[in-house]
Amino acid sequence: MDSPLLLASLPFALGVVMLGLGLSLTPDDFRRVGQHPKAVLVTLLCQIVLLPVICFALVSAFGLPPALAVGLLLVAASPGGPTANLFSHLFGGHVALSITLTAVNSLLVVLTLPIVVNLSAGHFLGDAASVGLRFDKMTQVFLIVVLPVLLGMLVRTRAPGLAQRLDRPVRALSIVVLVTVISAVLYGERANLAGYFVSVGLAVLAFNIVSLAVGYAVPRLAGVEHRAATAAGFEIGIHNTAFAITVALSPGLLDSPEMAIPGAVYGIVMFFTAAGFGWLVTRRTRVGAVREPGLTG
Repeated sequence: MDSPLLLASLPFALGVVMLGLGLSLTPDDFRRVGQHPKAVLVTLLCQIVLLPVICFALVSAFGLPPALAVGLLLVAASPGGPTANLFSHLFGGHVALSITLTAVNSLLVVLTLPIVVNLSAGHFLGDAASVGLRFDKMTQVFLIVVLPVLLGMLVRTRAPGLAQRLDRPVRALSIVVLVTVISAVLYGERANLAGYFVSVGLAVLAFNIVSLAVGYAVPRLAGVEHRAATAAGFEIGIHNTAFAITVALSPGLLDSPEMAIPGAVYGIVMFFTAAGFGWLVTRRTRVGAVREPGLTG
C-alpha cells in the first residue's frame, strides 16, 4: 500500500463520508439524547466499554498476529456510520435514535479511539510509543472526522434546500469511496491476502456477529424497547470502516497497511451479517404480532 495518490486522498475520502453524515444531522439529533437517555447510555457503554473488551477476548482466543489484532480493535473503537442508519430504516429500527447514536459516537471517537488503540498497541506490539496514537495526532482525526460533520450540519441548518440536493449524490459518493478504499487495500495487499483472510476472517465474522447480538440483547435486557434496541444493534454491529482504514493507513497516524486489513474484511462481511440480523429481528416482531391476538383471545 505505497501509492502516494491513495495515501494523499484518504483524508479527503473520509471527509466526504463524514460530510454526508453531517448533511443528515441537525442539532435536534443531539437534543434527542435527553428523550431516550437509557437507550443512548446503554448503547454508548456497549460501544465504548463492552465492545473493545469482547474484541480483545476474541483476538486473543483466535491468536491473531499482533498488527491484525490491533487493526480489529481499531474497528471496534470506530463509530457507527450512515450505513447503520440505513439498515435501521430498512428493518424497522428507531431511525431518529440511530442517527443520534451515530452523531454522538462520531464526536466521542476523538477521545475514545486513542485509548483503545494505545492500550492494544502496547499489549500486542509492545511499543505503544512508536505505533500508538498520540493525543496530539488526534487533531488530524478531528479535522477529517468532526469538522466535516459540523460543516454538513451547518449547511443543513442554514441552507436546508442545498443540503437536500446534496444529500443523495454525497451518499452515493460515500458508497463509492468506501468500495474504492476497501478495494485499494485488498489490491495493495493481494500478495498476502489469502493468508490474511485465513488469519483474520473467522475472527472478523465472530466479532461482527457478537457485536450485533450484544448491541440488541444488552439494551433489551436493560428494558429498552424493540425498535430502539434494533437501532442499537445496527449501530454497534456496523462500523465506519472507511474511518478505521484511513486511521490505519495514514502516515501521520498508524501508517500500517496490515492494520487496515481487518477493517477492509469487516467492511465486506458486515453487509451480509447485518442483513441476516435485520431479517431475524423483523421475523421475531412479525411472529410476536401474529401470536399476540391468540394469547389475548
